[in-house]
Amino acid sequence: MRALKTSDKVLVIGAGAMGSGIAHVAAVAGHTVYLYDMQAEAVARGCAGIARDLDFLVSRDKLGREAADAALARVLPIGNLSDAQDARLAIEAIVERLDVKQTLFAELEAILAPEAILATNTSSLSITALAAPLARPGNVVGMHFFNPAPRMKLVEVVSGLATAPAVAQTVHATAGVWGKVPVFAKSTPGFIVNRVARPYYGEALRVLAEQAATPATLDAVMREGCGFPMGPFELMDLIGHDVNHAVSQSVYAACFNDSRYTPHLIQQELVHAGRLGRKSGQGFYAYGEGAALPAPADLPLAPAARRVRVVGDLGPAAALIVRLEQAGLTVERTAGTGHGWLEIGAARLMLSDGRTATRRAVDSGFDHVVLFDLCLDFAKTPRLTLSAADPCGRGALADVIGTLQAAGFKVAQLDDVAGLLALRTVAMLANEAADAVLAGIGSAADIDTAMRYGTNYPLGPLAWADRLGPAFIAEVLDHLRAHYVDTRYRLSPLLQRKALTGATFHAH
Repeated sequence: MRALKTSDKVLVIGAGAMGSGIAHVAAVAGHTVYLYDMQAEAVARGCAGIARDLDFLVSRDKLGREAADAALARVLPIGNLSDAQDARLAIEAIVERLDVKQTLFAELEAILAPEAILATNTSSLSITALAAPLARPGNVVGMHFFNPAPRMKLVEVVSGLATAPAVAQTVHATAGVWGKVPVFAKSTPGFIVNRVARPYYGEALRVLAEQAATPATLDAVMREGCGFPMGPFELMDLIGHDVNHAVSQSVYAACFNDSRYTPHLIQQELVHAGRLGRKSGQGFYAYGEGAALPAPADLPLAPAARRVRVVGDLGPAAALIVRLEQAGLTVERTAGTGHGWLEIGAARLMLSDGRTATRRAVDSGFDHVVLFDLCLDFAKTPRLTLSAADPCGRGALADVIGTLQAAGFKVAQLDDVAGLLALRTVAMLANEAADAVLAGIGSAADIDTAMRYGTNYPLGPLAWADRLGPAFIAEVLDHLRAHYVDTRYRLSPLLQRKALTGATFHAH
């Protein structure tokens, strides 16, 4: 299906930050754009914002002056919707209320041509419900931009039950021509990104609730260890706890109180206290004048062991061996079965598998068990995060800490929580993404694309599952479910099938 032609006019309803951003994108792509808002001053502010953004692009040599002036001239403020009756595509970015959007679309149906596409930028409402009372529900589609629209690449093209395939395909193609990365999604609570991303916040809040470490330390685990652009707590502070908590509540309620989406009391308390994050000056961190973000609680330097023995296969953490050798440590290798480990002094250092260190110590009959968390790239990561079994001796733990520090790692310790933080988070993201594929919400490729471009994840969750192996992800989730006795960690049937057969989500 072809994209809209630049001669096709676009109507944007709602001149706030999102609406004016969408108008900016369409105008730069060559369309005449009608910009409407019930408040005339909002339209004026929106046009001024577009002008500032275009000037910024010119100042950075990302857009020529002539092209910027031409784009701004294509944005036409209007005071009545009837002034845009020749628009081929209408995109609404107004208040997130179903009844208000339905009323608007009914009005647009009476004004625009029968073939005009009615697109909604909603991030949470059902496309099916929005279209249901309309005369032409097949013309309604989700066109979910991410904020700020001119800079964020992702657009979720969301089909309700009645959306005509040709309408979704046209919007998808148009978003691509506009320089965006479009993905197809089915109307479901949270669509792709806001649904699949819930564990990034939820697992961090649960680890914090167990008092495993400070928010600053946990943020460093995900940011420095796993390559996420922001840790979960600083990201929630940026989004705003009122917004993030509301999305969690919305997805939870829309999924009939599925435990995987349960909102957390910690965030609810912050909302009740008015500690909404950056916009209020206080969230998990303080943002007042002169305030500095706290540092992660890295461990003090300790003496290093000079000899390390590798027993078996370290799997995804095999690059640790090279790091230790490059630091001048003597590394010996011994064959083994199952998950391998490093013998450092009296301790066994193992990659987490979703069990606590204490459980692994009891299961193995060996007291001095120390676990380390998942990293994006063990060959390059500056940080390793540890937990120790309750019976592990202090001297044995100190040998591990000092040896890793000698190899150039910053080392932090969490209390002995199941799955630490990064591993349980990545496993849950992969599980949620697998269920989204199984439910037909999106393809594996589109879901990973959405998470990379909508949230800037370093890897798509399913690509990460392929890298670690679906069988390992399934093992981690089974251990988490057994530990917490919580259906939150139930295994996606699709992930289970991949684990049983050794298949992957993406062709390699």
